Amino acid sequence: MMLAALLIAAAIEPTWTIHLNRPQVEVPKTLYGIFFEEINCAGDGGIVSELVRNRSFEEEARPRFWSFAEGTKGQVVPRPAVGFNKSCLEVPVDGSAEVRNEGFFGVPFHKGGKYRFRIAAKGAAGQQLEAAFLSAAGKTLGKTKLGELGGAWKVYQGDLSATGTDAKGRFAIRVAGSGTAWIDEVSLTPHKTWKGRPNGFRPDLLEALDYMKPGFVRFPGGCWVEGDTMASAYRWKQTIGDPMTRRTQGGIWGYQSNHALGYLEYLQLCEDLKSEPMFVINCGMSHKENVPMDKMGEFVQDALDAIEYANGSVDTKWGALRAQHGHPKPFNLKYLEVGNENGGPAYEERYALFDRAIRAKYPNIKLIANVWGGTPKQTPLEILDEHYYSTPGFFLSNADRYDGYDRKGPKIYVGEYAVTQGSGTGNLIGALGEAAFMIGMERNSDVVVMSSYAPLFARVEGKAWNPDLIYYDGTRMTLTPSYHVQAMFSRNRPDRTLASNLPTFESQVEPFPAGGVGVGTWKTQAEFKNLEVVSGGRTLFKSEDGSGLKTDSGAWSQAAGSLRQTSAGEGTLAFADIKEQSYTYRVQARKISGDEGFLITVGLTGAKNSLWVNLGGWGNQESAIEAKGPGGQGRLSRGIRQGIETGRWYSIEVDYSPTRVVVRLDGKQILSEAPTSQPTFHAIAGQIGNQTVLKVLNASGSARALNIQLSGGEATGYRIAGEVLTGPAPASENSLDRVLVAPRRVSGRQVGSTFRVSVPAHSLTVYRLEPIS
Repeated sequence: MMLAALLIAAAIEPTWTIHLNRPQVEVPKTLYGIFFEEINCAGDGGIVSELVRNRSFEEEARPRFWSFAEGTKGQVVPRPAVGFNKSCLEVPVDGSAEVRNEGFFGVPFHKGGKYRFRIAAKGAAGQQLEAAFLSAAGKTLGKTKLGELGGAWKVYQGDLSATGTDAKGRFAIRVAGSGTAWIDEVSLTPHKTWKGRPNGFRPDLLEALDYMKPGFVRFPGGCWVEGDTMASAYRWKQTIGDPMTRRTQGGIWGYQSNHALGYLEYLQLCEDLKSEPMFVINCGMSHKENVPMDKMGEFVQDALDAIEYANGSVDTKWGALRAQHGHPKPFNLKYLEVGNENGGPAYEERYALFDRAIRAKYPNIKLIANVWGGTPKQTPLEILDEHYYSTPGFFLSNADRYDGYDRKGPKIYVGEYAVTQGSGTGNLIGALGEAAFMIGMERNSDVVVMSSYAPLFARVEGKAWNPDLIYYDGTRMTLTPSYHVQAMFSRNRPDRTLASNLPTFESQVEPFPAGGVGVGTWKTQAEFKNLEVVSGGRTLFKSEDGSGLKTDSGAWSQAAGSLRQTSAGEGTLAFADIKEQSYTYRVQARKISGDEGFLITVGLTGAKNSLWVNLGGWGNQESAIEAKGPGGQGRLSRGIRQGIETGRWYSIEVDYSPTRVVVRLDGKQILSEAPTSQPTFHAIAGQIGNQTVLKVLNASGSARALNIQLSGGEATGYRIAGEVLTGPAPASENSLDRVLVAPRRVSGRQVGSTFRVSVPAHSLTVYRLEPIS
């Protein structure tokens, strides 16, 4: 009898009851958007169709990305300034000369393709100018004569057709004759662009964005907004007007941008995508320095003028300039974010300046504030921007993160989030972790009103961040599993969610890993002493002055019986290898100077994977335990308010085991974390017009049978169809050469108010149900 009862119980399948007559929260049209930052050659070398790199010779004193044919020499020399273009290329010509641009990892062209060129030049009388395509091997694959040079600057433009194909070719400029020639403002763009605009966008990448149906586009960053210093911070007024006169700007991502994608092009992009523009303005803060408060007027005015440029009538100063630039119709900008990843007292006082000025002149603009090292407390806040980068498990276990948020507090914009650890270059299990988090955001979209994955684009030859949503080279593109998740959610965003009762499925818990210990800092100088690791009465490691530790990053030295770290680096590390998984780790630490406190590492496996106790992090405002991986770090929980004083010695003790981390500061327990439970089955129901949309996520390794019951509906039957995203394995990825993970259609069928579905292992399925009258 007992065996029979067990067999009967095993045969019972769970039922998900959906109440069609009980609508819940309204889902904003802005819930799922995209975030564009100039990173990974996303603009220049990415969506911008321009094929010439360093086209105005502004990047360095040498002609970077340009080379010379045998017998040709040249140098960058000053030119009477044309906007921000202050340099040109000087080329002596003795019979003939040829300069070549290598483009962005090669100049791609295809046989029969037509390309627009523009070259500003001057030279000696009788010199002849020619443009040509070269293969990677140096063979001419198309050329055209441009005419005779003269003693005054002249712009030569026209079409160039390719007689062959090369994905890694070159663009050549030839001068025949004698004397000296000067070349500047070189541009080459394909005729085929998004919407057919001259100097427009690359069609395949824009089609991928268009397919996502983003509710908004956040622009231009990210760290690109802040700049490492104020001299390299983004200023929108330097990105409008003639593209050849715009500022060339460097950033922390290792390359220069000539702002072919300027403020106007961004607004036009939003218009083309039918997306709300969300502009991010520099708030007078960079990574390393802040604008004095008495100099902030210029930056506040920049924000007011940006709004007028986007929204003002042609009778206003900046609206008239927009019209002069070719777009008399206003763009209706509604959202403006003040700063990026800024926080603390310096941000609070600067945010207040922007808030007062913008609300006084443009009360309908929705302002977005940063959550980073301390949120403004003295100024009423409308929307807060939260960022999350972590593991698949973090996102699976945080699908309920917003269930308990204060409904009377500010709305939330999840401006940057992605699985950056355990995700390869963008794999299936990472995408499913993000999908679980997105289900939680959608369920709580009365609080979470906007969200955007980050980063959006990455050129495979110029990648500075991992992973990303869309990868490409000069001619090809691939979509990651995370892209497909984003598209499936955005294209199936409901008008309202529906009440439902989802059965409880088992969760998975992954224990903390075995590994070593370490000490480090973030933008802070500190010293450490009396390190000790003990387990079961055994001493595993002991060092009074830090000797015996290995170093991975930072400037470390021994002095006065301690180990000092004196650089301003982010995530410095000195460590010892430990094989045991359970131990007690003790260390004394003192902050010398800098922005934050200490990073106390446990569970270190390799230099890039660990847990660390961040004491005095986030602008010396908070302390928390974080999981750290190659893509960044993410909190295990919210943490506590705890800063670190300069000049004071602290005693830190960490009990570490597979099932818990306990942290004591000066003998007092301040943090305690266990591995998080990771629910592997998530689902949500909603309404789109008269249709019901169901999103079902199964992150486990087993297929799940699920009965679905539609309650409170008037229809006698429904037509159900959809799509499912899965792949051969959790670690499956897509590349330019191979696609392993892509949505496939779920064949349509007719069902009643109760029906059964089978949910594949490691999958996201979206169903649409249309009532049959």
